[in-house]
Amino acid sequence: MAFPRPPWRFALLVVLAIVVAACGTISTTAPPATPTDFPGIVGRLNAAGIKVTDWVSGDAGCDDGDLTKTAIRFAAQGMDQTTPVTLYLYIFRNHDAFERNRERVGPCAASFVTDPDTFEEVEQSPFALASQGPWAPGFEATLRATLLAAAGTGD
Repeated sequence: MAFPRPPWRFALLVVLAIVVAACGTISTTAPPATPTDFPGIVGRLNAAGIKVTDWVSGDAGCDDGDLTKTAIRFAAQGMDQTTPVTLYLYIFRNHDAFERNRERVGPCAASFVTDPDTFEEVEQSPFALASQGPWAPGFEATLRATLLAAAGTGD
């Protein structure tokens, strides 16, 4: 003699089928790389052999209020750069903000650069880095590579 199946079993099977079907909508691709924040950049630089010290948020090196909001001044040395250099990093919100403001960095740098012939700058959306140079070649290459990696997709 067959016993009737309880209705909750059918409901449980329907719910289980819906859950399994919903699993197919989960993405298996990695999300796009987003730009690294300042602590992440410092970590990347330290890992690459460049020591970062004495950072100050909001110091653009000039009186440009828009750049001040994005700026961080810090000292760095390492690799073949034996003496610390003062760097100004401008971290823009996204690529559009980078494009709108990147031309302001040079005029701002005129406030802290003493020798225009040795002015150093790295632009890697959404970052701009400026400093009085000259930088040692290995130091410069590592800064550029680190900012490139930290930029992610630049947005």
